[in-house]
Amino acid sequence: MSQPGSGSDPTSAGPATLRLHWSAISDVGRVRKDNQDSGYAGPWLLTVCDGVGGAMRGDIASSVAVQQLRRLDDEPPGPLEADELLGRVGGALHRAHDRIGEVVDEDPALNGTSTTATVLHFDGRQVGVGHVGDSRAYLLREGEISRLTSDHTFVQSLVDEGRITEAESRVHPHRNLILKAVDGIHEAEPDLFVVALQPGDRLLVCSDGATASLDDDDLLAILGDGTPDYAAVELVRRALDAGSTDNVTCLVADVLDEAAAAARSEELADLQPMVVGAATEVRRRPHRHALGSGLFRGRTDTGEIPAVDADLPPDLPADVHAIPSDPVDPEAVRYAPRPPRRFAWARRALLALVLVGLAWMGVAAAYTWSQQQYYVGEVDGQVQIFRGVDLSLPGVELSEPYESTNVTLDRLPEFVANGVREGVAADDLEDARTIVENLARQMSAEPTDASGETGSGSSGSGSSGSARSEGR
Repeated sequence: MSQPGSGSDPTSAGPATLRLHWSAISDVGRVRKDNQDSGYAGPWLLTVCDGVGGAMRGDIASSVAVQQLRRLDDEPPGPLEADELLGRVGGALHRAHDRIGEVVDEDPALNGTSTTATVLHFDGRQVGVGHVGDSRAYLLREGEISRLTSDHTFVQSLVDEGRITEAESRVHPHRNLILKAVDGIHEAEPDLFVVALQPGDRLLVCSDGATASLDDDDLLAILGDGTPDYAAVELVRRALDAGSTDNVTCLVADVLDEAAAAARSEELADLQPMVVGAATEVRRRPHRHALGSGLFRGRTDTGEIPAVDADLPPDLPADVHAIPSDPVDPEAVRYAPRPPRRFAWARRALLALVLVGLAWMGVAAAYTWSQQQYYVGEVDGQVQIFRGVDLSLPGVELSEPYESTNVTLDRLPEFVANGVREGVAADDLEDARTIVENLARQMSAEPTDASGETGSGSSGSGSSGSARSEGR
């Protein structure tokens, strides 16, 4: 993956002469009820954390992480060696990991919460990058955009192996399955590297809510024009208009030399660090119209016509009507002839038969369809392929184990095991077997203990043929 500037020797540069002009925005989106993204942008730090966990309050994990990472936003004593810069980034991510663990210990109901983290720590001439999860960092330089980070996701591993393309990864059914996150339990090893900067560069750090619906060409077109404020707002707007169903957070920063900074002196003088998303700790008030919250929600072309609050004139006659035909004689209505009701019972019986027939056909069609569906789940800690749909109704079984495997959850990474427990949908039986084979390649040689560590030995996955033990 291209990392412009990362190959140069940052220690050979002169004194720090570069500055950042930044902007940040986070929007809950048009589908989600809560914003689980958190972001921070300041003179020495750009970071985005995307909470993972849904009901497990991923917003808490992301906000806790940002509150720890923002401590990096202090002016360094001077240009730093690459190892020193990355040491600061790695240490901050470790502190975020520890703090999330403390929060979970204080409230066990939060067990399972976690967050991605993408960090750019600036020292005046370069950025130290720390990355865990699937949020992303990009660099726009001289009209070309480069992605600095690599997603820690199941689909990215398929892209790296050449099994699917980038375009296919955007619509893959398992695109949301991440392999690394900061959760306070398992010490995730972040990607750490340095990128040297030059005047005129533009940086973007964003959550996957933006990149899920905008490709590199879209990002280039938006980032290539306007101020950081304009670019950040336009990225969020375009992502939502393109159909993003997630929270969207974008941080944009321009790299300025002394001359460019002087030209923007008025803007820079008023610029303050920005905290966005869940980390702002603003209590959201319930709204009568849930879809009306967020910067880009509830936009309509027309409004309701307000009711006219007025009394009728007191001198109107008692029998006045707006429409002359309105007055009706109640006695005439009462004694008006009515058609006889013939064969009413037969009509009701026929209607009942039609409804029963339609219901039976619907049930039959649904059952036939369900028997062509497959997903990967677990029974007593063992991965199995199920036939049917991953739903439960009182007294009705909608799926049953179809094929057992030799893959066990205690030998899988915790995030992968959690995904299996929730059920991994498959296109068909062959796709389900492929998912099992991919899980088998991720098995460790020894079961994972409570601390997330495994015993000695190489990663055990076996061949794809050994992942299944028996079928039906």
